[in-house]
Amino acid sequence: MIFPTLDDLRAACRDLPAGDETAAAAALARQAVLTKPPGSLGRLEDLAVWLARWQGRPIPTLDRISIVVFAGNHGVAARGVSAFPIDVTAQMVANYAAGGAAINRLAETAGAALKVVSLELDRPTGDFTKGPAMDEAAFLAAVSAGWEAVSPEDDLLAVGEMGIGNTTAAAALCAALLGGGAARWVGRGTGVDDQGLARKRDAIEAGLQRHGSRVGDPLAVAAALGGRELAAMMGATLAARRHGVPMLLDGYVASAAVLPLARMSADALAHCRAAHVSAEPGHKALLVALGLVPLLDLGMRLGEATGAATAMLLARAAVSCHAGMATFSEAGVAEKSC
Repeated sequence: MIFPTLDDLRAACRDLPAGDETAAAAALARQAVLTKPPGSLGRLEDLAVWLARWQGRPIPTLDRISIVVFAGNHGVAARGVSAFPIDVTAQMVANYAAGGAAINRLAETAGAALKVVSLELDRPTGDFTKGPAMDEAAFLAAVSAGWEAVSPEDDLLAVGEMGIGNTTAAAALCAALLGGGAARWVGRGTGVDDQGLARKRDAIEAGLQRHGSRVGDPLAVAAALGGRELAAMMGATLAARRHGVPMLLDGYVASAAVLPLARMSADALAHCRAAHVSAEPGHKALLVALGLVPLLDLGMRLGEATGAATAMLLARAAVSCHAGMATFSEAGVAEKSC
């Protein structure tokens, strides 16, 4: 296991390598001499420079990009917080294996390798209204599984999730770490009716009351209120930072999964960009709290890293322009005179 104790994990959360500012400066200088008015490609220019900083090269590449989807089950789902039974998690994992899900199609379109990691689907986490979702050992095992799923050779990474009940866990994490109670963060997730939404709200409030003493420790909150797939996404995000792999964050659940990192270190997500803003109502407020501006707003709320996979196409556009455009001198085009 990568992290034998919580103290080992805490140390890793605070010992974060910086990006390559020399590579970023060179990329920015190249943007200034490409055949276009400065800044005219907007956030595509920012993406190119960001990729250069974390890949450590002035002209980034996207020869190897990966998507990892983590799947886990939640004990709190037994309280009727989802429109679907937890059996759907394993059924969707089988659908991924057969190539029949949205993420299969979007990963193929983005030219990304897709890997699915199942995390003890036959053993849901504990119902956090009655006790912690995970004890320390289970939490650290999930974080370690996420870390181990990341390849240092990747040029770009996205992680996603599948887990019936995980928008409830995500909202609980946000409420515990950012305040505002369940009402600020809860949404309909898989499409629950008004009664289901009330059950979600009640479950979150019960979880907050039971685990309120943990709010000063983001990792303890993640163990008590989260899930194995959320913990694994956090571990993968830490590994990406350690290996210098830039990362696109997916939707509400993925963003909530990394919130504990941001609460422990102000620049913990510097190697990340928000791929999109989900239709799940709490996601916009969460991105504001994280200081992240989404690349896309398409009304998506599927999870599975589908928003991140879609944003990978923007990253490819950014790199294509950055690497392939001619400079003013190469093209024989006069530069701006004033």
